[in-house]
Amino acid sequence: MHTRRHFLGLTAGLSLAALAGCGTTGAAPAASAPKAGGRLRAAFAGGGAKEVLDPHLANLFVEAARSKALFDKLADLGPDVSAQPRLAERWEPDATLTRWRITLRQAAFHDGRPVRAEDVLASYARILDPNRAFRAKSSLALVDLANSRAVDERTVEFALERPFIEFPNALAAFGAYIVPAGAEDFAAPVGSGPFRFVSFEPGKSVLLKKNPDYWEGAPHLDELEFVIANEESARANALLGGQVQYAHDLTPTTARSHTGSDRMAIHRSPNSAVQAFAMKLDRPPFDDRDLREAMFLLADRPQLVESVLAGSGQVANDLFGKGYQYYADDIPQRARDLDKAKFLIRKAGAEGLTVKLDTSTAAAGMVEAATVFADQAKGSGLTIEVVTGNKDSYWADTLKNGSLSSFRSGAMPIETHIAQRLLSDAGTNVTKWSRPEFDDLYRRAVSTVDGAERGGLYAEMQRSLHAEGGYLMWGFADWIVGASPNVGGISTAPANTLDWARFDKVWLG
Repeated sequence: MHTRRHFLGLTAGLSLAALAGCGTTGAAPAASAPKAGGRLRAAFAGGGAKEVLDPHLANLFVEAARSKALFDKLADLGPDVSAQPRLAERWEPDATLTRWRITLRQAAFHDGRPVRAEDVLASYARILDPNRAFRAKSSLALVDLANSRAVDERTVEFALERPFIEFPNALAAFGAYIVPAGAEDFAAPVGSGPFRFVSFEPGKSVLLKKNPDYWEGAPHLDELEFVIANEESARANALLGGQVQYAHDLTPTTARSHTGSDRMAIHRSPNSAVQAFAMKLDRPPFDDRDLREAMFLLADRPQLVESVLAGSGQVANDLFGKGYQYYADDIPQRARDLDKAKFLIRKAGAEGLTVKLDTSTAAAGMVEAATVFADQAKGSGLTIEVVTGNKDSYWADTLKNGSLSSFRSGAMPIETHIAQRLLSDAGTNVTKWSRPEFDDLYRRAVSTVDGAERGGLYAEMQRSLHAEGGYLMWGFADWIVGASPNVGGISTAPANTLDWARFDKVWLG
């Protein structure tokens, strides 16, 4: 277990006196206007001595935060999880939606070289290398690199394998960063982001300094240091003790106990993660639509949000992406109806049935939610038996095995959620939802230029999912960070979007 003493031992060899001398322990309010200068220390959970700074290998939250500080993507996700231009100044498809022309903004790498079309193509070729396992590969798989080209130094023309109006979502994919052509050694990385590399001790710390020439303007901070504290209590204690000014990923319990504190400011990012149960439609018992509807009606969503999320979230309605672009917010909210659930269980011939609910500690709150839901099902005629599995193999296991499992997801565009999880040939289709007519709606949506018509197709897909799908989505969790009260500029955008863990807009008051 990482105690506070252990945490101090992990901070790049800095002494207690050095940390305390630079920390902020007072309760000074954040400046009303941005203020330049200072070093901010941010505590994250880490990946140990095997950590790297290769942005295409980013997987952990700390790796994602460091990557966005050092590098840029062509696009990133805005507060409504729609793609927003970044290194791409603008984009335009042709009439077939199979060729996209990207105009790059005037930006430079940290060594002074301009960001060119050649760097973009080389970065995507590296990500798509069949001999590598980069996370963004699946999002960029529709790019036909052989027929893509650099029109000039600031113009890239991408050829796609099929019409796709949502191509900007691929440009914004997790890990789709642009690196200099030929870059392979990331011991001292060169990016185009708001901070420049200074030093790195894997599993301990990364020190960065501001990039005064950043295309969007220099950061307010002079320096940014990421330090590692794997235990949530160590991150919270380091913040309270003044050793860091930012503590990532705090629990709802910690947030509740420090709300209103003069030593820790709590910042919540709503709609950052969905909590759910996944029912497989291709096998008994959830190949029966009546039984799926009964499960929807057994869930007491407000109780789950209060007990599992400690109130740090909001009720979901069995659909992904509340508040995101295309979300069908006109569908009436489901509520618990035990009498109707009991009727549907009898109708499905499932009275007296015991169903195993697979869960694990692979994501926070899943075991607790499974336990609460099993209790909510008592008296319905259906028994939910909670089975806790191996957290290391959980996601692969539940993709193939069982009939009911706990599920959790972070933010992504609704289009990406559908493409990766709900199409008949989707690689991570845990509910085994397979409807040719649904697949056709998706293909029509992503090849429809008119925004209103496209929105109508997404709404139709969501109505179908709400009526007979396999995801019982009960809550949207807040993402919680703590900061010293004198830190300003922290965004409340959902986790995994552009403004989450974005330190070039943060300042020390």
